[in-house]
Amino acid sequence: MKRRNFLKKASATGFGLVAVSSTIISCNSDKKESKNIIPVKENTIKPLVIATWKTDLAVETAAAVLENGGTSLDAVEQGCRIEEANEKGQSVGKGGLPDRDGNVTLDACIMDSKGNYGAVLGVKNIKHVISVARKVMEETPHVMLVGEGAKKFAVSKGFKLENLLTEASKKAWEKWKVKSEYKPIINIENHDTIGMLAIDKNGDISGACTTSGLAYKMAGRVGDSPIIGGGLFVDNEIGGASATGLGEEVLKTVGSFLIVELMRQGKSPQEACEEAIGRIVNNPGKDFKNFQVGYIAVNKQGETGAYSIHEWFSYNIYKNKENKNIKSDFFNKV
Repeated sequence: MKRRNFLKKASATGFGLVAVSSTIISCNSDKKESKNIIPVKENTIKPLVIATWKTDLAVETAAAVLENGGTSLDAVEQGCRIEEANEKGQSVGKGGLPDRDGNVTLDACIMDSKGNYGAVLGVKNIKHVISVARKVMEETPHVMLVGEGAKKFAVSKGFKLENLLTEASKKAWEKWKVKSEYKPIINIENHDTIGMLAIDKNGDISGACTTSGLAYKMAGRVGDSPIIGGGLFVDNEIGGASATGLGEEVLKTVGSFLIVELMRQGKSPQEACEEAIGRIVNNPGKDFKNFQVGYIAVNKQGETGAYSIHEWFSYNIYKNKENKNIKSDFFNKV
């Protein structure tokens, strides 16, 4: 799947929160007095689904949920489950590329329109971690479970244990071990994720993100995908954003949160994505030529945006009853 080729082209996702307004920072702000809420117009595009990479079937599945009257939360969960079951993708769920020790570990998070959040990190032997993340959100007093604890919780909720390392991924890992060279080189590094945002018929926004993480990572490594504000952030009054690429870079700038806050200040989703990438590439001393980061975003009106550091990042979008894959604009055109 070309999603991996993207990170291969550039594995980074990050931004700084320099642009956060005083209204956001203030602990005394009252929603009734806020002037930053984007009013919902009658012509808001809905239902709508947008997801990273060429994920036609995942978006089609999410769109079907919405067209049948389902919630945006149900849509993003069901859409992401499609990629988690796609063994050929080697980047999400079963068949994902393992860490340096040969273990496939999965990360995921989900966020609903009420601001609730659930995540699991470093989970082994459970395929549909996006659904486990939802269980964490809805059925525990916590927002995040890790490793064996997350696995134990999943089993207690009826999730089945299975071997996630396919023969194809095992062979790729054994080939990598010959030299064991590790560095994020564009279009060489194997890694990626699926981030998905949806607006349902009620105008409510939810998001989800799931991944097998960076290929051949150190055991225990976690990137941005399951971290609120990094790989995903949703504010139902404003919009949502999701990231893909080198998670270390995304986390450094809390990219998805930044994009939503930029939209709160009046930027369009496209402008916000471009600004967030700018926070990475314009950072003094940052050698962005050897890693990739890409963003998708949607606001309350159903306007969307996407932008990446390097070429070949694409996204799927469903709106007006059409599901299309679109090549994202990008920064490094040299």
